[in-house]
Amino acid sequence: MSEPVSRALLWLFVINLGVALGAGLYDSRIVVPRWIGAAQHWNAEAARQDDTGRRFWGLVTTVPLTLLTLANLIAAWRAPAPVRGWWLATAVAALADRVITFAYFIPTMVRLMRAPDSPSSAAVATQWARLNYVRLAILVAALLTALRAFSLSYQRPV
Repeated sequence: MSEPVSRALLWLFVINLGVALGAGLYDSRIVVPRWIGAAQHWNAEAARQDDTGRRFWGLVTTVPLTLLTLANLIAAWRAPAPVRGWWLATAVAALADRVITFAYFIPTMVRLMRAPDSPSSAAVATQWARLNYVRLAILVAALLTALRAFSLSYQRPV
């Protein structure tokens, strides 16, 4: 893989991870509380009305971040040391985010959007929201390691 292509992939990865993290923080602080009321009720109508999964996340992370993660895994594997270690750590963290997103977060939200307000729906939604902080922590780690790889890539050729 040529140096300009590798560098472009890393640039796009850093930008997309930053957008995903910022949007995830916004969602968790502003949007999700509309869905899970203070009295621990699940408001599926508000979740369906916002529909952030299709209106935003699908366009920003579901497809682009997933493809960038896979491409960056390949580019990182071929990168010279010391960029390789940091870049691989970034790609592995992003891959972990993608796996848990597709395995748990997306299917759970799809089920919740169809669920009525009930104690069990509220419990699942509350667990989803709490586990989302773990996903955000993974994105923080991915972004920080990506920034380190990015800075190292300008010290040595990629």
